[in-house]
Amino acid sequence: MLELSKYIFLSRPRRFGKSLLISTLQAYFEGRKELFKGLAIDAPTENMTSIIPLLYQSGYITIKNYVRASSLYTLDVPNKEISIGLMESLLPNYAQSQAWMGTTTVAEMYEALLQDDLNEMLRLLQAYLLTVPYCNQADSEGHYQQMLYIIFSLLGRYVDVEVHTPTGRVDMVMRTAKSLYLFELKLNQSAEAAMRQIDLKEYASHFALAGLPIIKIGINFDSERHTISDWKIEEA
Repeated sequence: MLELSKYIFLSRPRRFGKSLLISTLQAYFEGRKELFKGLAIDAPTENMTSIIPLLYQSGYITIKNYVRASSLYTLDVPNKEISIGLMESLLPNYAQSQAWMGTTTVAEMYEALLQDDLNEMLRLLQAYLLTVPYCNQADSEGHYQQMLYIIFSLLGRYVDVEVHTPTGRVDMVMRTAKSLYLFELKLNQSAEAAMRQIDLKEYASHFALAGLPIIKIGINFDSERHTISDWKIEEA
């Protein structure tokens, strides 16, 4: 009913529940959550999959953009009144903001990597790390090196760490179809210091025959804020 038809004719006898069905749908989309407590329809992840198509068909939201690679939709609302209604009444009752943020951020990170937009990728990662709870034994350069390796590899990139060269070891190397990225990581220093080490050790020259453009990336992590403080990106 919610996804396949614009008009529906309920061909049922009198007192067969037609009005009750419509009243139930009305209460559901008005956000009267207390009426559905403990029922399957109360599950947030199931709710939103049915809410979004109905909002779209009824004209309360529009689709502004769609990225096929990440299956990520950008939604919009036609006017201010509808926006206020959605944000104040409907979404707080049904949307789990942290779960949605995590899923959306992963999709956006994947899209940024697909476009070789490392600046946007690091911006998303910087913001997301601020939401991660603090844990002990995390204040080391190796911890953040391992974290980046896990994130980039899970997003489908080829990554290697501690790559030996004649003059030292590159903290992390990532290869995409378009470029080869050399990462140097610092803790409580600066992205500039990381970039200086890449240049001083002449890491880029070791990969001169890779057949891809080489991009140098210096990243500094802040142990107090537990996220990226700054980064610098340069072509070799």
